[in-house]
Amino acid sequence: MNLLYEVELNMNINDILTKKLKISTRLKNKLIKNKHILLNGVFVDTRSIANIGDILTVDLSYPEDNSNIVPSKMNLDIIYEDDYLLAINKPAGIAVHPSILHFNDSLANGVKSYFDTIGLKKKIRAINRIDLNTSGLILFAKNEYIQECLIRQMRFSSFEKIYLAVVLGTFKKKKGTIHMPIARKENSIIERCISKDGQEAITHYEVLQEFKKYSLVKCILETGRTHQIRVHMAYIGHPLLGDSLYGTDNTSLINRQALHSYKMSFIHPISNKKISLEAKPPKDIENLII
Repeated sequence: MNLLYEVELNMNINDILTKKLKISTRLKNKLIKNKHILLNGVFVDTRSIANIGDILTVDLSYPEDNSNIVPSKMNLDIIYEDDYLLAINKPAGIAVHPSILHFNDSLANGVKSYFDTIGLKKKIRAINRIDLNTSGLILFAKNEYIQECLIRQMRFSSFEKIYLAVVLGTFKKKKGTIHMPIARKENSIIERCISKDGQEAITHYEVLQEFKKYSLVKCILETGRTHQIRVHMAYIGHPLLGDSLYGTDNTSLINRQALHSYKMSFIHPISNKKISLEAKPPKDIENLII
């Protein structure tokens, strides 16, 4: 896990790390302290000047303490993996992160177990989050630098996240954008609501299929607020099937909110190539739309 950069202009090494590689000050200081910055294979004072043609190496292979997460063996549905990234198709009913209720059965516990089997001593870094009862793609970074790069892409909307949602009713307007702020609902630690005092939230939607009582909708998130799609769809009068928090149970059709993290696209931080990942909807959603 080395990041290599061939120097194009005579530059201060600190400037290369900050301006060219866009490494945060926090991570840069950690790398310098532990002597993980090398110029032409030799540890170097980052205040020095690097010359054209020099090779700057950022060693990202150092081990990290990840003992805060208990390993639990799981059958992970791995969609994509390389030295820097791991993408998993998460089933509904599994939390992404450990908690009091899911101390050893979250997806992070399964990833920790997998990292142990491949000898990777790195912290568990999920790039995106989805609810316990939402299925689909979760992306993990295998080191801190990759995490920083992908979070930055999310911040500047160059990381595309597409969801499939099955919602009640049919739409008059088959394509549109919901631009309504979302806040935590008063006196609730879970529920969110539309509020002028909330954070900006933008969801683009397009109806893909219509049925007698419900519709299949593609949702593209421009922002990533908690419960964003669920809140926005309920706000426009089309709550998700199975969403007891913002709509109705619809247990005869599906026993959880009908939401699936279907596709994501981003620029690979190392290769600079566009990566597009896709996870097929699970049976409970597939049965609604076939």
